[in-house]
Amino acid sequence: MRVGIDLGGTKIEGIALDRQGVERARRRIASPRDYAGAIEAIRGLAGTLEAEAGSPVRAVGVGMPGSISPQTGLARNGNSTWLNGKPFAKELQAALGLPLRCENDANCFALSEATDGAGAGAQIVFGVILGTGCGGGVSIDGRVLTGAAGVAGEWGHNPLPWPAPDEYPGPRCWCGKDGCIEQWICGPAFAKDHERVTGERLTPREIEARADAGDAAAIASIDRLCDRIARGLSAIINVIDPQVIVLGGGVSNIARLYEDIPARLPRFVFSDHVATKVVKNMHGDSSGVRGAAWLWRADEIA
Repeated sequence: MRVGIDLGGTKIEGIALDRQGVERARRRIASPRDYAGAIEAIRGLAGTLEAEAGSPVRAVGVGMPGSISPQTGLARNGNSTWLNGKPFAKELQAALGLPLRCENDANCFALSEATDGAGAGAQIVFGVILGTGCGGGVSIDGRVLTGAAGVAGEWGHNPLPWPAPDEYPGPRCWCGKDGCIEQWICGPAFAKDHERVTGERLTPREIEARADAGDAAAIASIDRLCDRIARGLSAIINVIDPQVIVLGGGVSNIARLYEDIPARLPRFVFSDHVATKVVKNMHGDSSGVRGAAWLWRADEIA
């Protein structure tokens, strides 16, 4: 058995999968907002899942905000800031007493959808999380691509391609730079853009509902969102040319994305034909925890 853990800012979800990938147990708990509390919560959750599944756990995979630096072994770049600068993977493995792999949560999302989700059967899958932030991950042949420094897939902290005059230099990002893709297309950024243009503060879900009812301003806001996502994804296609791009996070629930974005890609992609499919995720907000478990293949578990 292997356990997957999805460590979020507000909740921690755990899942136990058997050798065949069948779910044997699942639990969600509130996420402590401190370092020691997070380690203890994960240790306790893994033990609970083992007891409920009735079989010993052989390995644990964790999807986390940010990533572990291969140079220092310390956590970095996470919006759960209490993890940053700490030897999270080393100390969590000691607490668990089990083989452990930690990956960025967007990488786990991509792996989940590539394994048995909306990207199953594709060689290259790019997974996108459009939630409170903008994450990305790459799965190639059923394995996560991390890269030399462990930051592969971090498309949200590149500048928005081909900015219009009113998009430059762009909003200041928490990373310290201006105009990052994240500051244009994540959920809060989408809502802020609508408010900037209309003066009306609405949630992404409310904007979609207005657009579905024929509201011109809401339709225009979604048009701007789709155009910006298409520009961002075209850069990904030009570099790695994935067979499938899977969208996740709250913004991915906007139905118009799956018609409008593919229609806009040919304008930006450096090809006479765009073969990449842009699809909605299959496993919803459980995709990350499933991907964390899939960090271990069955043949790797003793």
